[in-house]
Amino acid sequence: MRKDVRILLVGEPKVGKTSLIMSLVSEEFPDEANVICIVYSVNNKKSIEKVTSHWIPLINDRTDKDNRVPLILVGNKSDLVEHSSMETILPIMNQYQDIETCVECSAKNLKNISELFYYAQKAVLHPTGPLYCPEEKEMKPSCVKSLTRIFKVSDLDNDGILNDNELNFFQDNGLTLKGFLFLHTLFIQRGRHETTWTVLRRFGYDDDLELTQEYLFPLSPQTAPQAAQPQPTCSSRASSTSMDKKEVKDLFKVFPYMPWGPDVNNTVCTNDQGWITYQGYLSQWTLTTYLDVQRSLEYLGYLGYSIIYEQESQAAAMTVTRNKRIDLQKKQTQRSVFCCNVVGMRGSGKSGFLQAFLGRSLQRQRLIREDRKSLYAISTTYVYGQEKYLLLHEVMPEFDLLGALDADLSCDVVCLVYDVNNPRSFEYCAKVYKKHFMDSKTPCMLVAAKSDLHEVRQHHSLTPLEFCRRHKLHPPQPFTCNTADVPGKDLYTKLTTMAMYPHMAQVDSKNSTFWLRASLGATVFAVLGFAMYRALLKQR
Repeated sequence: MRKDVRILLVGEPKVGKTSLIMSLVSEEFPDEANVICIVYSVNNKKSIEKVTSHWIPLINDRTDKDNRVPLILVGNKSDLVEHSSMETILPIMNQYQDIETCVECSAKNLKNISELFYYAQKAVLHPTGPLYCPEEKEMKPSCVKSLTRIFKVSDLDNDGILNDNELNFFQDNGLTLKGFLFLHTLFIQRGRHETTWTVLRRFGYDDDLELTQEYLFPLSPQTAPQAAQPQPTCSSRASSTSMDKKEVKDLFKVFPYMPWGPDVNNTVCTNDQGWITYQGYLSQWTLTTYLDVQRSLEYLGYLGYSIIYEQESQAAAMTVTRNKRIDLQKKQTQRSVFCCNVVGMRGSGKSGFLQAFLGRSLQRQRLIREDRKSLYAISTTYVYGQEKYLLLHEVMPEFDLLGALDADLSCDVVCLVYDVNNPRSFEYCAKVYKKHFMDSKTPCMLVAAKSDLHEVRQHHSLTPLEFCRRHKLHPPQPFTCNTADVPGKDLYTKLTTMAMYPHMAQVDSKNSTFWLRASLGATVFAVLGFAMYRALLKQR
């Protein structure tokens, strides 16, 4: 919203323009105007005719068609006549939609002078043009679109009606979307468009009915929360346990585009029907925030987070943690999100490793369409009873992603995957480790994938076990997703533990019970959590 309003007064000579200005202020007005007052004399018929024959055409020629400056007709010298000029002026107002209003005044006796400048200010701060089309006598599509988003953001239970609690935003009675739009149409038609503008600006809109950059991106681009977890905004619109395709679509109706791609169902946990679970929903938000905090802020802005949760901005949903370098120096972290780069040659089993983290066996993985596969998988693990998010990122062999980044900062832990049934698979992992991680502080785990198949000798000078011993790595961890049951999470708990405590990840006598204690803590917490869940179900 503008902090100042520049008013330009135009009109025929001797109609009283200077007197109007001097009656209120004693300084000159700037050339660039936000509103133009066309002044005529109520006792001079020629000056009224000049409004349409000269001044309006001149102004239209000098201004951009798509960005018209609001006009106000000012009938000065009303003290000299007994009658009103409104009968002559009303047809002009109906003909030109840029005319906001008409005010009759007198600079001599100060009649309606303050009203004149009030309406001029109102025309700038609460313009009618972006909201309403006088010819059609209805709101413009952009206004309808903006108000529809506001209605849907406010309709927390997604029942199509704003109830008493939801109407606290507007202080009105129960409304449908149709009634909400009709109400604002009445506001505009009756000259109360400042009410509509108040609502629009509260929900982040500027004068062009676009969401402002300040509203969508309240944090500077340099701010990078690494362990930020947004609140589950609007989660009540979905079922308590999962979201089907329709519920996901309904949730994002307030977006200008669909934020989640078709690969989301293979990035987070889903139920047997392929619906995103509540945990998967939170995981997707965590992933988005980790990869691009500005994008996450934008999404929360579309959802109206700051209004619904009565926060100054959606930045309140973010937790900004200290720099990872400090974590490495202090040998402790407060983060709850950890990234694991999964590295291995093509066909080594990386994709299967990611999908197994989401609880999918090989048989279920074979149903995934090629165009819906994901390079990411994110879910939760428990380390010493603490819930943490582990983000797995499959690094494609043809991209030397690791070589372009600081190895200690690009991720928190590395998983080197090789195929026990492919004699050339381990050699790739050995080369990556020596090139990027042998001298780094990033902990590494070697995973022997497809362990259900026959293990062949690897074409390398050292066996995988000998290689791990030489470089003080834990022995290769056998893994397979070719199981009848849901794949276990033990390996992923180990990876998370290594990410949390990188200084303890190397093999030595002091850390021999490190993983055992972490896994035991996770098991106890999971059992307790399941018992609590069953108790809650009984209460329903």
